[in-house]
Parts: sequence; structure tokens; C-alpha cells
Amino acid sequence: MRAKRRNHFISFISALSMAGLTLGVMVLIIVLSVMNGFDQEMRNRILGMVPHATISLPGEMRTQQEIIDKALEHPLVVGASEYIETQGMVVANDNTRGALLSGVNPDTVGTVSILPENMIAGDISDLSDTPFSAIVGSTLARILGVGVGDKITLIVPEMSVNIASIQPRFKRFEVVGLFEVGAELDANLVVTHIDDLGKLMLYGGAVDGVQLKTTDLFKARQIALEVGRKLTDIYYVGDWTRTQGNLFQAIQLEKRLVGLLLFMIIAVAGFNTVSSLVMLVTDKQAEIAVLRTLGATKRQILSIFMVQGTAIGLIGITVGVVLGVIGALTIADILSWIENTFNIQFLNANVYFISYIPSELKWSDVTIIASASFLISVLSTIYPAWKASRISPAEALRYES
Repeated sequence: MRAKRRNHFISFISALSMAGLTLGVMVLIIVLSVMNGFDQEMRNRILGMVPHATISLPGEMRTQQEIIDKALEHPLVVGASEYIETQGMVVANDNTRGALLSGVNPDTVGTVSILPENMIAGDISDLSDTPFSAIVGSTLARILGVGVGDKITLIVPEMSVNIASIQPRFKRFEVVGLFEVGAELDANLVVTHIDDLGKLMLYGGAVDGVQLKTTDLFKARQIALEVGRKLTDIYYVGDWTRTQGNLFQAIQLEKRLVGLLLFMIIAVAGFNTVSSLVMLVTDKQAEIAVLRTLGATKRQILSIFMVQGTAIGLIGITVGVVLGVIGALTIADILSWIENTFNIQFLNANVYFISYIPSELKWSDVTIIASASFLISVLSTIYPAWKASRISPAEALRYES
């Protein structure tokens, strides 16, 4: 009875280690897929609205077409467009908000920004058709209480001087469109035609700079510097890391830390495998001794227990990979169903830059997780198997008798 109870306990520990491996692998695949999804959404949405690099000379650049032509000659530059940017104020319906005012060329802004494809009302070309018109982020429009066809007042830091006073320059603009990218920019960005904003700021045909879109996000600054070296004048060069680099690094760091913490589950499951095999070796000393007396070598005994431990790990890892892949591919639908069924919200679009849980399964992550887990499983069998191979048949049978 005691032997049977001991066997049941060993089986329970083995099942527990297998379940731990399954759970660890599954959760790790799902969580890393979600982190990949956030990373991809940030690149598509936030970095899709932010230029990869800029070549600028604020308020003084008049050779923008030359710079655009030079930039497009670079094999890694896929888009270039002139711009004007300034911090300002937006006033409508007795509401006042600070905002980033961005003057763009409607014909070329689509080569450096996802703005045209994220319009929820109007079209980017409306900026050319209507003088002194503006496109407003959906959140900002809601705060100001305006829609397409309404008027807003834009106030810029440039001053108007007359006999009576010195006042900031302002102008009434008509809202011709709304955009929504699900990011912070929805609440603090107003887009106008570059000529209209230039007139308001008294630029006299000058612009602030040229925005670039590159094929390699992480080489954007180097690419901009290479373009700058071909120009005759001296300009400032900047890239996306100045404004969004910290957020991107934070997501990457979180992915590594979360992955490391969840990998501890797999490590604990590996220790459970060691424990179950050690107990199994202790329980099966007599059987091992009999095998040794029948001619089994130490290497054969070693192989028996390594195969058994590896089999436990392999089954757990396989089930974990299958469940993890299924979970990663369906996590968005599952959470959406939970939100709709129980009327709860996991992500608030007003707080985060998206309102849903994104997921992007990378098979490279799956391969690394499965391989590392299998390695832990194999390593977990070495000590118990070695201990089994060292059992002396005479000693084991003497204590058994």
C-alpha cells in the first residue's frame, strides 16, 4: 500500500512538471506575441505619423525641393515631404487647447505619413481645395465640440505689431477633415496646408524642413546624415528617437523582462522534473539493480532515465506550443468576446494608443522558446540519470532483501 501511494505521488509530481512546462511555454508564447503586437502597433501608428528623420532649418529653408530631390536619390529613402511645425493654441466654442500645428504638402505627405489613410472624415486633398482649412484629430475635435464644416481659431507664437498693442497672430480655419490613429496625436495635432500655416507665421515661402521616410527605421539618422552631406548648406538633422525613442525602448525592455520572468515557470517545471526522477530512481533501486545484474551497462541505465525525463518534457513542450500558438492567434478575439459579454474594457483608448489587445506571432520566438525549454528538460534529467547509473546492484539488493 505504501509503495502504491509512493508511486502515485511520483506520478503526480511528473504530471505537475509536465503541466508546468505546458503552462510556461503556452503563456510565454502568448505574452511575447502580445508584446510583439504592441511593438508593431507602435511602429505602424505612432511612428507612422512621426517622420523617421528630418532635415531642417526652422523658418529659413527655401531649398526644400533640392533637398527632396537629393533625398529621393538615396536608395533607402522612400518618401520626402516639406513641413512647417509649431506649438500653438486652438480655440472653438469657448474651449482652448494647446496643440501641435503641422503644415504639410497634401500631395506628398502620404509618402512620409499614414495620415491620409487614417482619415475618418474628409480627405487630405481638401486642404488644397479650401483656403485656410484644417484637419483635426478625433479626440481634439470631440473636446472642442467641432466637426467638418465648423470653424476653429489657430493662434501661433508669432506676434502682430500695431500702434495700439503687440498681439499673437491668429486666423480662423475651417475644419475639412478628421483623422484617428488611436494615439496621443488624436488629442493634440492640427494639420493645415503648408502654405496657409506659412502665411500665418509670416514665413514668406520658407519652410521648417523636410521629413524623410526610410526603409530601415533604425538607420534613419545615419541615412539623413548621408543625405545632408550631399547638400551645399548646413542643416539640422533629427530622427524619431528624439520624440519616441524612450517609448520604443520601454516596450523592448518590458518584453525582455516579462519573457525572463515567465521563463522562470519553465525553470521551476524543470526542477520538478529533477525531483520526480530522483524519487523515481530511489523507488526503483531494486529494478535498476536487477537490470545491472542482467548485464545492463551504466550508459544504458543513464539512457533509460534521460529518455523518460526528456519524454515528459517533450510532451509538455509540444502541448504548450500548440496551445500557445492557438492562444496567440485568437487572443484578440477571445478578449473582445469577454469585453462584449461582461461589458468591461481592458484598454482605454483615451489612456493607451490603442483600444484592443494586439498580437503578432513570430515563429522565431516559438522556436527559441521550444528549444530553450527542451534544453532545460534534457539538463534536468542528467543528475537523476547519473544517480541511477551509479547504483550498486549488491547494495541495492541487500537493502531490498
